[in-house]
Amino acid sequence: MNPAYAAVARRAEHRCEYCHAPEVVFNFPLEVEHIVPPQRGGSEGLNNLALACRACNLYKSDVLTAIDPVKAVTVRLFDPRSDKWLEHFTASNSGEIIGLTESGRATIKRLRFNTPLQVTARKAWMRLALFP
Repeated sequence: MNPAYAAVARRAEHRCEYCHAPEVVFNFPLEVEHIVPPQRGGSEGLNNLALACRACNLYKSDVLTAIDPVKAVTVRLFDPRSDKWLEHFTASNSGEIIGLTESGRATIKRLRFNTPLQVTARKAWMRLALFP
């Protein structure tokens, strides 16, 4: 486990800092990921680390930008250290996460927030008052 896990998880309130999946529903800890990967100049400091579910970590990979599907422009992905989640995303009653900004929409598409499996899980988390 990443030695920074405890500090990063506490700061993130034990939820994925991208899709807000609650860690309590997984049978293993979420992952500590680099917002800006070291190979792209990112540091190992806490300000460059985020808690991420496996799906968000895999789909984000070392990518820093994506295309907003509405405006067809390349924008930076949501940054959990400098952006506020509620300014970029909202959750619908159907379990989908909706992008409110170019960055939010691009992040949703790149990280595949709304796959059928994720939407189904999110609806269950909503019934259990674990999401959003």
